[in-house]
Amino acid sequence: MSRGGIRIIGGRWRGRRLAVPPGKGLRPTPDRVRETLFNWLSPRLAGARCLDLFAGSGALGLEALSRGATEAVLVERAAPVARHLREQVATLGAEGATVVQSDARRFLEGEVAAAGGPFELVFLDPPFDSNLLDPAMAALEAGGWLAEGAAIHVESPGGGAEPAWPEGWQPHRGHVHGEVRYDLLLRGGETS
Repeated sequence: MSRGGIRIIGGRWRGRRLAVPPGKGLRPTPDRVRETLFNWLSPRLAGARCLDLFAGSGALGLEALSRGATEAVLVERAAPVARHLREQVATLGAEGATVVQSDARRFLEGEVAAAGGPFELVFLDPPFDSNLLDPAMAALEAGGWLAEGAAIHVESPGGGAEPAWPEGWQPHRGHVHGEVRYDLLLRGGETS
């Protein structure tokens, strides 16, 4: 990945490059991590409703749409980054993508149905220095945001301990790549 862009790895927009806006704490998921993650997710993508809660560059939500998800809600707090995401969505002609400019906590205080949920696939990649991961996981579970059997992708610092997962979230796969730890969890203990 170049400093100023990301590449859609697979699906209908495979090879398309998207600009990444400059922004403090913006850390797009590396190509290699996305490739592994989406290989893990391939049987779950067709028709999935996705929530990219800390969207940033939009790499995860847009990759999911490219590979067959029907809906992706991309939540981004910073207004300039959300504007940029809307431009990227328009450039791709990404029907099914909705960009919401909101703080993740405030978004999760809203109505699940109004946001298109519950969701079968959720991406959680908060800024590593934000202490937002635990509250976001708790709010997702308590607020009814997750469909039964939902897949949840979590990114956290590579040198840190495994996060404490909410009850009912079963680790399915995980790996550390450089400074990034990424885990795929399944809600309800489903193993496929």
